[in-house]
Amino acid sequence: MDFSQMLPMLVQEAELFTPAYVEAADWLREQRPEPELIVDAGSGPGVISCLLAEKFPGARVVAVDGVEPLLAEARARAERLGLADRFSTVEAELSDGIVDVEYPADLLWASRSLHHVGDQRAALEGFVRSLAPGGTLALLEGGLPTRFLPRDIGIGRPGLQARIDAVHDEWFTRMRSELPGSVEETEDWPALLTAVGLRHTATRTFLLDLPAPLSDEARAFVVTALTHRRNGLAEGLDPEDLTTLDRLLDPDDKTSVHHRTDVFVLTAMTVYVGVKPE
Repeated sequence: MDFSQMLPMLVQEAELFTPAYVEAADWLREQRPEPELIVDAGSGPGVISCLLAEKFPGARVVAVDGVEPLLAEARARAERLGLADRFSTVEAELSDGIVDVEYPADLLWASRSLHHVGDQRAALEGFVRSLAPGGTLALLEGGLPTRFLPRDIGIGRPGLQARIDAVHDEWFTRMRSELPGSVEETEDWPALLTAVGLRHTATRTFLLDLPAPLSDEARAFVVTALTHRRNGLAEGLDPEDLTTLDRLLDPDDKTSVHHRTDVFVLTAMTVYVGVKPE
């Protein structure tokens, strides 16, 4: 996956999902009120890194990612928001562990980055080594797929998004199997946190519910997301579903998501918290 090519979509999604991330950050402040150093492991373009810097004004924040163009965007965002004096970046692959930070992290945030590492347990062990005694790891993985449309949209066969999700699940399994050093792992995140030496202290799911009618920004994200699914999963999708997707993405088609009044954004993101023993 070329994440540098995905930069606009990553920014678009993170900005739209900010209300849920704000709730998660407020909840984490209850878990870890005054961290001195926060590491965002797999930060991407830094939208959430900067949010964490705003929510924890006494902390330094280090955004760690393996893609320099994403880190450049993170630094530019921090500069625009007046956070640059306590914001820095480190280019590193999560599979290699988190290195080159000033001191052990008090709070380590990993949002949908761990599943891009072949050996997830080994990566978690690296996260733990980077935590200070008593430090907190917040892992966002799983949750529920994002939905945009009713089951029956009046064109094509009902249940389009459920079928897209099924094809995506198959793609995800292949993607994981093809990662360097891939290791199969049951996605029992609390058990994995315990297995790497953390004390699992809390799990919470955060809902993003943007009902119809959508704002222009949210509608634009739906177009981007469905285009990404259509292009990335074309080989696995039924020809009829591809035709339906093409109609949904055609701005000249009145049944498309560009014009429909029933388009929404609904998703759920789950965060698992573990604490390193003192």
